[in-house]
Amino acid sequence: MASRICDMLGIEFPIFAFSHCRDVVAAVSKAGGIGVLGALAFTPEQLEIELKWIDDNIESKPYGVDVVMPMSYAGSVETELEKMIPEGHKAFGRGILEQYDVPELPEDEPPPMALLGWSRENAQPQVDIALAHPIKLLVNALGVPPKEVIDQAHAQDVLVAALIGKPEQAVRQVEAGTDIIVAQGYEAGGHTGAITTMVLVPEVVDAVAPVPVLAAGGIGSGRQMAAAMALGADGVWTGSIWLTVTESDTSDIVKDKLLKGSSSDTVRSRSMTGKPARMLRTPWTEAWDGPDSPGPLPMPLQYMLNAEAQSRVQRNSNVEGSGGQQLVGSPVGQIMGRMSSIRRTRDVIQEMVTEYIEATERISELLRE
Repeated sequence: MASRICDMLGIEFPIFAFSHCRDVVAAVSKAGGIGVLGALAFTPEQLEIELKWIDDNIESKPYGVDVVMPMSYAGSVETELEKMIPEGHKAFGRGILEQYDVPELPEDEPPPMALLGWSRENAQPQVDIALAHPIKLLVNALGVPPKEVIDQAHAQDVLVAALIGKPEQAVRQVEAGTDIIVAQGYEAGGHTGAITTMVLVPEVVDAVAPVPVLAAGGIGSGRQMAAAMALGADGVWTGSIWLTVTESDTSDIVKDKLLKGSSSDTVRSRSMTGKPARMLRTPWTEAWDGPDSPGPLPMPLQYMLNAEAQSRVQRNSNVEGSGGQQLVGSPVGQIMGRMSSIRRTRDVIQEMVTEYIEATERISELLRE
């Protein structure tokens, strides 16, 4: 499949797959696309283990790593950030858990890490570890990567990409030296802006030409891929569709919710991290966005506030009929409506490519007529 992005990264298909699961990353790359591992959830030690596993199981295919280094957030030192979380917000979160009878964590279980990679200080070790492996792409999910990080990546012949939600953000990325722009529309899972993919992609393509642009947000089929390329994109960035593949480590209860849900069962909410993010609608999101809520805190305070609660929910979600099962959710985009069965990663890639070819041939036939 001809695309300059394929030449830049040595891949067969211009399909980028974001996932927190190493098995999915390896499977996508081996199927001809390029997997990108989300590093946020890992400590530096865990990230090293994950990347070493990928190196050993990806058959020398290219892959990337996604980090989170927001340009701005409320403070910089974790101990100081903890003091900024109001008691009223803590009490509100505890109240939701009590309402759904979610038990406390065991006393001998270490507390969850509250901040992870949500700051430059915590993300830099992830960058250093990622660049110590044979990655081809380093991606920043929030804001412009620091210049020294861009220079560090370029010094090792690693391309830098970044996700944006507005044309002006794309221009700033290019001015900073970012190599690939991921134009992510409103339909996308996780952190996303307010402009739809159909509108955003051509605006960004025109704003940053000739820098390559990937289309993201609501993309999970070959027809959508063909539409993205018609809008001027050089490839597609996908994420949600990999949550329900055979190789995914998504829990069974969350997979079941995703497979049974529709595109309207997602919500764009600040309840998880403090920034607008699209996720599965649950009683947790409904409570934080409801009239009795004190309102989500800014990033990263809301994420820190939720850390223990989410650990409790995840642990309890294995109990049939529990409050944890009701509250547990996941970032997911509006493409959820197409996620109706569990399939192998390779089959998803092949179906996308086949459908893309059929769609482009259909358009060619219309032009001939």
